Amino acid sequence: MKILVTGFDPFGGDKVNPAFEAVKLLPGTIAGAEVIKIEIPTVYGKSGEAVEEGIKKYRPDVVLCIGQAGGRSTITVERVAINLAEARIEDNEGNQPIDKPLEKDGENAYFATIPVKAMVNNIRKHGIPANISYTAGTFVCNSVMYDLLYMINKKYPEIKGGFIHVPFAPEQVVDRPDGTASLPVEITAKALEYAIEAIFVR
Repeated sequence: MKILVTGFDPFGGDKVNPAFEAVKLLPGTIAGAEVIKIEIPTVYGKSGEAVEEGIKKYRPDVVLCIGQAGGRSTITVERVAINLAEARIEDNEGNQPIDKPLEKDGENAYFATIPVKAMVNNIRKHGIPANISYTAGTFVCNSVMYDLLYMINKKYPEIKGGFIHVPFAPEQVVDRPDGTASLPVEITAKALEYAIEAIFVR
């Protein structure tokens, strides 16, 4: 078994993205599954293309994309992605779509096909705060989750897929308002490991 785990590059003026920093810390094997790690661009469209390149190259059984949700205080496993691009800020290539569909022939929404509840429960069982989320936003995180599930629906029905949002790393909140949530990248990485474990140990 193989799982492709993706993490975004830094965006929005930050020098690091805890998503990929945590992905890099994952072990090479989890619950008997080979873990393949790739960094993807925080760019509408290109992020999904990078995921598909990974699918074609590695032929994984599962694809799990990881992104930063600045301001959230827990690991959040996403349940649903919507067919909408609505950017509050520019992506890393200056794109800022407003009220645009991601895929003209796609459904209004797609649900994750990984065991979201089991993943959250396994993270919590190991003492790390986690929740199910019912909104992946409308920025590139939602975009890549939607693109992944669209591809699974249209071309790769044998693959399971989903998305996890992670909080800021502590160094990112030094100059942000008092009380801004963060989580050490090492703990985030352990949470991802427990989430992946739940996918393969049923």
